[in-house]
Amino acid sequence: MRGESNGRGVGVAMKTFPRVGLRLWLCVTVAALGACGRAEETSANRPESGSSAVATAEVPVAPAESTPSASAGLSPRVPEMRPEPRCRPDMVRVTPPVGSAYCVDRYEATLVDHATAKALSPYYSPVRKWAVAAFDSWSKQRFEVGPPASQQLELPELSRWQRTTEVVPRALSKKGVWPNGHVTGELAEVACQNAGKRLCSPAEWRTACGGEAANRFPYGTAYEAGRCNVFREAHPAAVLHGDASIGHTDPRLNRVTSGGRPLLRKTGDTAACASRWSEDAIYDMVGNLDEWVAHERGSFAGGFYARSTKEGCDWRSTAHAKSYADYSTGVRCCADLP
Repeated sequence: MRGESNGRGVGVAMKTFPRVGLRLWLCVTVAALGACGRAEETSANRPESGSSAVATAEVPVAPAESTPSASAGLSPRVPEMRPEPRCRPDMVRVTPPVGSAYCVDRYEATLVDHATAKALSPYYSPVRKWAVAAFDSWSKQRFEVGPPASQQLELPELSRWQRTTEVVPRALSKKGVWPNGHVTGELAEVACQNAGKRLCSPAEWRTACGGEAANRFPYGTAYEAGRCNVFREAHPAAVLHGDASIGHTDPRLNRVTSGGRPLLRKTGDTAACASRWSEDAIYDMVGNLDEWVAHERGSFAGGFYARSTKEGCDWRSTAHAKSYADYSTGVRCCADLP
């Protein structure tokens, strides 16, 4: 009866097992029987020993996990490489012999209104009331001073928008445009800040001007006439007014020509006056316009087109406060690497 009961029980159990469960039950059963047979055979063919020895023989021990190594064909973890910081496209990377690298505008700045991005005339102050005063005043004065031929030179246009709008300047570094004069040191700081930049320190400006070779001039160690737009043959105030020392608010000054060539040049037009840095260059750091640098009392560097200087990158003036501006004062910006 017990055998029948067991048989029927097994039969019922086998019928109720799912196919996968049945396979698993058979595998476990067969494996257990095989293990028992091997254990009996081994026990019969060897002397009796302590229970610990039997346990050691019966229980399989998993191999210890090993740490992956280069000998196993696995490469060591490579640290993440970050890209080298780069200057903005309108700037040039300057790497001094001592200290951190920084960025410098490739060209002297042209100004736009920060809110609207409208261009500001390069011949007038960015300050509306000063621009209007210069236009109104010189519309009359130009017929009162200077030789008759110079009196015929008309004033540059001052748009109605600029005559009626209070603007805040922003500096742009662009090739082939007239750089803005009539910029105070205070407005130079604002214009650079609105561009996400800053004024260069005197030391940064001097280093950038000399190029990687640390020259005294952008192009070399000795002065060469005509390489940069400086120490020109004529002074615009002498041409227009008959006296180089007067009339420096005249909007026409930066439109004067000499020998059929403009005294002030567009940005990048003086290709020979390039401060070389790697495969790039900064243009007109000597000549064209004076450039404001960061200084508590006010300072600008480089020399403008009619300045009688042969000092190159070493020339710098501290004669005027940051509130000063005339036709010759412009700006170039610096920035820290991102």
